[in-house]
Amino acid sequence: MTDIRDLFLTAADGAAGLLAAPEVADAWDEPSALDRLSVRGLAGHLAGQILFVSQALDGPEAAEETIGIHDYYARAAWIGSDLDDEFNQGIRAKGEKDAADGPRALAERAATAVADLRGALPAAPSRRVRRAGWPFSLTLDDFVTSRLLEITVHSDDLACSVGVPTPELPAEAVETVVDLLSRIAIRRHGAVGVLRGLSRAERAPASISAL
Repeated sequence: MTDIRDLFLTAADGAAGLLAAPEVADAWDEPSALDRLSVRGLAGHLAGQILFVSQALDGPEAAEETIGIHDYYARAAWIGSDLDDEFNQGIRAKGEKDAADGPRALAERAATAVADLRGALPAAPSRRVRRAGWPFSLTLDDFVTSRLLEITVHSDDLACSVGVPTPELPAEAVETVVDLLSRIAIRRHGAVGVLRGLSRAERAPASISAL
């Protein structure tokens, strides 16, 4: 089985390549495929998922309670939240801020971070990490897994926004993300709804979206 860190690095490399695509620069100021988010804001948010891992490695080990990744998503108040709530407004604002220097600078930051992580991440010891504001921590590998989900989803969002193919990922990366999304969807919609959504179009609910 491929190590989760290797899967993350593959996904991050694909995201960095997508950020450098001329189609992203050409559509920089256009609306993205996501409501109320520009292409530049989405690009900034995508790049941020790579940079978060760099920041986690550079920072001190977290002291907060460590929870598992499924508990993390169970506690995530942003899942299914209104686009105008404070958290989502903050996501859009940070994406815009991270992209403020333009597409080339953002793509270069992402590529540099991936190159640095190729050396640092595989060798990093197991440790507790957190993002600012979290009252808990995750293990490094669980944090990397959560960023793999973000990169996978938002790479598709950005590719669709600018009309290019979604970066291909190893099957194990997709399976890891789909497993997480399926578990989140079950919490949101119930086991029967998800089962029908995946197997019985004639009685499936209108949505089994995880996020």
